[in-house]
Amino acid sequence: MCGIAGGVFWGGRSSAVAETAVSAMVETLAHRGPDGRGIHCSRTRNSPDGAPFVVFGHTRLAIIDTSDAGAQPMRSPATATRSEGGVITYNGETYNFRELKDELERGGACFHTRTDTEVLLQGFDAWGLDLLPRLRGMFALALWDPSASRLLLARDRLGIKPLYYYSGDGYLLFASEVRALLATDLVPRKLDAMALWQYLGYQAIPAPRTLVQNVRLLEPARWMTVGVDGAQAHGQYWHMLAGRNSPADISPVEVHRRTGELLLDSVAAHMVSDVPVGAFLSGGIDSSAVVALMRKAGYRPRTFSVGFDERPFDESSHAALVARLFDADHTHVHLRGDDLLEQLPAALQAMDQPTGDGINSYVVSGAVRARGITVALSGLGGDELFGGYPSFARLARIADVSRIWGKSPDLLRTLAAGAVRAIGGSSVPATKAAAVLESDGSMSSMFPLTRQLLSVEQRRALMSETLMDGGIDETDPYDALLANAYAGAPAAGVFAQISFAEARTYMHDVLLRDTDQMSMAHSLEVRVPLLDHQLVDYVMSLPDALKEPNGVPKRLPVESLAGLLPDTLVRRPKQGFTLPFDPWMRGPLRSFCEQRLGDRGLAGRGLMNPSQIQRLWRSFLDGGRDVSWSRLWTLVVLDAWLAQNELRH
Repeated sequence: MCGIAGGVFWGGRSSAVAETAVSAMVETLAHRGPDGRGIHCSRTRNSPDGAPFVVFGHTRLAIIDTSDAGAQPMRSPATATRSEGGVITYNGETYNFRELKDELERGGACFHTRTDTEVLLQGFDAWGLDLLPRLRGMFALALWDPSASRLLLARDRLGIKPLYYYSGDGYLLFASEVRALLATDLVPRKLDAMALWQYLGYQAIPAPRTLVQNVRLLEPARWMTVGVDGAQAHGQYWHMLAGRNSPADISPVEVHRRTGELLLDSVAAHMVSDVPVGAFLSGGIDSSAVVALMRKAGYRPRTFSVGFDERPFDESSHAALVARLFDADHTHVHLRGDDLLEQLPAALQAMDQPTGDGINSYVVSGAVRARGITVALSGLGGDELFGGYPSFARLARIADVSRIWGKSPDLLRTLAAGAVRAIGGSSVPATKAAAVLESDGSMSSMFPLTRQLLSVEQRRALMSETLMDGGIDETDPYDALLANAYAGAPAAGVFAQISFAEARTYMHDVLLRDTDQMSMAHSLEVRVPLLDHQLVDYVMSLPDALKEPNGVPKRLPVESLAGLLPDTLVRRPKQGFTLPFDPWMRGPLRSFCEQRLGDRGLAGRGLMNPSQIQRLWRSFLDGGRDVSWSRLWTLVVLDAWLAQNELRH
C-alpha cells in the first residue's frame, strides 16, 4: 500500500520542472508511505535534447517483501529484444500474485523479488491490457510502456484505491490524492461550482468530478492511456451488472455452500502479508463475519472497536461478545466529545476531499495503527452486497407502484408532490416523498433520492446567487449513471439493481474514499474482503429470491455461515457505526461548528447564502425536523477543506 504520483510531459518543459513537480507530489504523499520513496524519469528515444517524457514517483508502505527489493518505481530489465524495460508505480495489493507468478514462470519469466509489483510489471509485458481482468485485489497503477511510448493508468473493479488526474497544456499529471496534484503548482486552484452543487446533494462529490476544476477521479474498473502526443484512450474491463446469471432454479443448498466457500477463501486471501494484520469490529454482522472467518482460516484475530458514553450509539458490548466468542485479542477505544475535539484539526487536515462522513474511520484507524498494526480488515461492502440498507426494502416495496405512477400525467404528479410538501413542509421525509412522486418511477430516478442530503430546492436557497447565475446543471449525475447501467443489464432484478446503485454511489464516492484517505493518514492499509470480485460476481448472479431477507437480516451470508455467527448477533436490529455527532455538535463541538459556519468561515466565503446557513444552524439547535446534524456537519467540513486548499471561484 502506497502513494503514487507522476506525469507525462510532451509540451517541451524541462526535466527540472517535471521532476520538481513530481517531487512535490511525493512529499505531499509521505503519510501514505513512510517506509521509502523514489522517483524515476523515463525518456523516449525521439525526445529532443533528452527531454523527459514520463516521471514517476512513489511513497512506500512495505507490506509484502519489505526488503529494498520491493522499492518503487520499479523497472523491468532490458532484454535481447528490448532495449528499455517498462516502469510501474503501484498502490494496492494483488492477492493472486503467486498464481500469476507461477503462470508467468511457466512461460519463461524470471523474477528478482517476492513482490506483487514485479508480477504486475512482467504480467503487462506478457498480456498487455489483458492483465487487468486477471488481477484479484485492490489497486491503482501507472505503467510506462516504452515499446508503445504510452502511459497506462488503471483502477480496481470496485474503486477501492483512488487515482486522480489532471490534463494540462502539454502534460498530464496523476496522483493518489488531489492535494498532491495541487502541490505541483501546475494545477489551477479553481473551484468547480458543479462539484460543489453535487457535494451539497450527496455529502461527497460523485465521481469523476472533484471540487477542483478539471481534476478528475478515474472511475472504477476503468483504464486510460496517454500517448507521446497527449492523445488519450479510455476503456472499461469489468461491470458489476455484466456477469452471467445463475439458473432461476439453482439449489439454495448449493448457493449457501458456494457462498460460504467464497467468503472463507476471500478472507484467507486478504490475510496475505509480511506485517501484522488486524480487523475492525463493530459488532454487526459484516465485521463479525470477517472476524469469524479469520478464526476459521486459522488466524487468531486482533480486533479493534470504538465505543461512546452515549448508549444509543455504542456497540462496544456487542463487539466484546464477538471478540470473546472467537478468542480475539481485542482492543476497545472509548471516545468522548472532548477527545474528538482534540483530534478534529488533524482529522480534517487528513481529508483529501471533503466528506460528511469519515471522521469515524480516522479515529479507529489511528487507534489500530498506534498498536503496531499495519493492515486491517473491514466488513465494508456487506451492506451493499447482501441488502443491509433500508433502501433494499423500501425501494422494493414501491418499485412496481412507482413504475405505474411514473406513467401518470405530469400535472397529476406535480399536484401530488405539492400536496405532500404542503402537509409535511421542509422535513426530510416530506421532501424525499415529494421528489419520488415527481420522478418518472424508474429505479435510476428514485434511488438517488434515498441518498440525497439536500434537495434541489434547498441547494438553490443555500448556494450564492453568483454561483447559481454562473449556470448550474441540476441534472442528477447518479440518475444518468444508473439508467445507463440498467439499460445494459435488462435482466437484473430489483435487489441486484439496488446493490449496484449502493455500491457505485454511496459506497464508492463516500465509504471507500473516506476509508482510503482516513486510514492512509495513519499509514494503515485497510482491506475489504467482502468486495472480492469473485464473491461479488457470484452473489450478483444469484436470483433476488435467494438474497431477500425473508425475516433474516443479510440472509445469504447468515445462512451460508450457519452455526458460525450467534443468533443474538444476527437477530439484533442494525445499528451502524456512527459517532454521536448530534449531541456533540450541541455540546463540546458547538463553538467549533459556529466558527466554521460564521462570517469568518463559510458564511464569509461568497459561496453560500449567510442567512440560510444561520437559519439551518438555528433550526438544528432548536431541534427542527428539517435539519439533521449531517447537513450542518457537511458544511463545517466544507469550510475546513476550503480553508486548507484556498480555491478561487
